[in-house]
Amino acid sequence: MNAQMDTSDACDLRFGQVGIACVRVRRVDAAALCDELERRVHAAPQLFSRAAVVLDLSHLLNLPDDGTVDALLEAVRSAGMLPVGLAYGTSETEALARRMGLPLIAKFRAAYEPANGSIAAPEPAEAAPRATPAKAEPVKTEITSAEPVSSAGPSLGAQHHDGTVRSGQQIYARDRDLVVTGTIANAAEVIADGSIHIYGGLRGRAMAGAQGDEKARIFVSDFRAELVAIAGHYRVFEQIPKDLEGQAVQCWLDGEKLLIAKL
Repeated sequence: MNAQMDTSDACDLRFGQVGIACVRVRRVDAAALCDELERRVHAAPQLFSRAAVVLDLSHLLNLPDDGTVDALLEAVRSAGMLPVGLAYGTSETEALARRMGLPLIAKFRAAYEPANGSIAAPEPAEAAPRATPAKAEPVKTEITSAEPVSSAGPSLGAQHHDGTVRSGQQIYARDRDLVVTGTIANAAEVIADGSIHIYGGLRGRAMAGAQGDEKARIFVSDFRAELVAIAGHYRVFEQIPKDLEGQAVQCWLDGEKLLIAKL
């Protein structure tokens, strides 16, 4: 008897929209890094607990050795996040990633390239003296969206979603604004590369300017959000301020500060 062979593909492999955060390390101090990230996870567990993150070492004066990077990665794991690779950088960073068996996340390529497209090492941040363990200060980290920065704003007409966005559901408007006529339930997400207009209640999360558009805004008719974010700058709410709860509001960026005000 001849066995019938299944000639169908074993799997599909695709690149798609994924939510990866970036931990930009400002100072080599694994203990302080763990403390700072634990604070972030505690403040917003639904956003950061077991979140996939990329370690960005570009703002350190000197690239750490393998053992030090391994300690930083373990600090991220201990804080409750999951490191998945290193941010794209110089040839030294690439060699480090190869030795440690880590991927380079190319979505961060723009941080290292000037306008002409040639790769250049980033300008180092201010060198901070290494603190003694007894007096270690909180490490300065920046957690930002891993989406690439778009040089142009949304170019398409708004994407419309009628009805409720259910818990666990995510709606994403690529290269355009998003208009929702229903309620965003708890633990639901709406994401847009442009602005977000919600003509119902926001009880979950809304993230505008996902590709770095700092001019994007969020408009909500009934504000009860878990989180709002614009171009990677976010605010988490355990309790909504009384003057904003249930109100019609708009959210926008003023420099690096995310502001919310009643309409």
